[in-house]
Amino acid sequence: MLNKLINILGDENVFENEPMSMHTTFRIGGPARYFAIVNSEEDLIKTIKLVREENQEYFVLGNGSNILVSDKGFDGVVLQLSGEFDTIHLSGNNIIAGSGLLLSQVAKMALDNSLAGLEFASGIPGTIGGAIVMNAGAYGSEMKDVVKAVRILWLEPDEPTIETLTLDDLKLSYRHSILKERKGIVLDVKLTLKPGSKEEIKSIMDDLAAKRREKQPLEYPSAGSTFKRPEGYFAAKLIEDAGLKGYKVGTAMVSDKHAGFVVNTGGAKATEVKQVMEHVVHTVNQSTGITLEPEVILLGEF
Repeated sequence: MLNKLINILGDENVFENEPMSMHTTFRIGGPARYFAIVNSEEDLIKTIKLVREENQEYFVLGNGSNILVSDKGFDGVVLQLSGEFDTIHLSGNNIIAGSGLLLSQVAKMALDNSLAGLEFASGIPGTIGGAIVMNAGAYGSEMKDVVKAVRILWLEPDEPTIETLTLDDLKLSYRHSILKERKGIVLDVKLTLKPGSKEEIKSIMDDLAAKRREKQPLEYPSAGSTFKRPEGYFAAKLIEDAGLKGYKVGTAMVSDKHAGFVVNTGGAKATEVKQVMEHVVHTVNQSTGITLEPEVILLGEF
């Protein structure tokens, strides 16, 4: 398998037993059996066909900002998109961005070109591909507010096929997209923004960054908001009201600054984070009858 991956991607782009703690914002995770950097759509299709032929599990990694990898690692192939997937183009009020780009990079280009609408995303640590998959949002705005079209490599049922989907096709809703229903990989994204004042756009970004620093535990590794917002409630308030701020298992902790975050206070294990999450879900359910649903994706064997 290793040599076959190298034949497609080059030996400089394929790693064995790569520690996933180096590739997640939690700074947690055992080794991926294979870690492969994919630089073109052609190579991506070849690699997908290979892992299927070899009956290997695979996972497409963005910035690792919404994932908890098992301490045992992942016995499969982790694919990270780079090269062609890191390109960005401006066309009038539209930005066409490769799925491997960080949201902060795309927001910076919008700012540099006095385009408004993406300010909310400037502090979200994920890639734009991952942001589409989960319809990422913050401070009252979501990706669905700015997305025009997305090119997707569909992986099911048989031959990989590329299709361009419009906003309506994407079924974007709270932390949901069609990619939660059907297996595919975002290739690039077309955003439509509005002309604005560079000073006003920067002011909004600076204000949101200050709010994040004030309210979120940015001093610790985490995966951002750990739980989805239940309809009609706020997860952080439910957790705080249940007396769980500061609750710890080992060095994994419900943040005492913002109860919506489970943080790694230093050397935490994935099992400890999972135990904290399970205790939070159980305790909140016992006290309120509300079942919190994790935002964080679990990868590997727990």
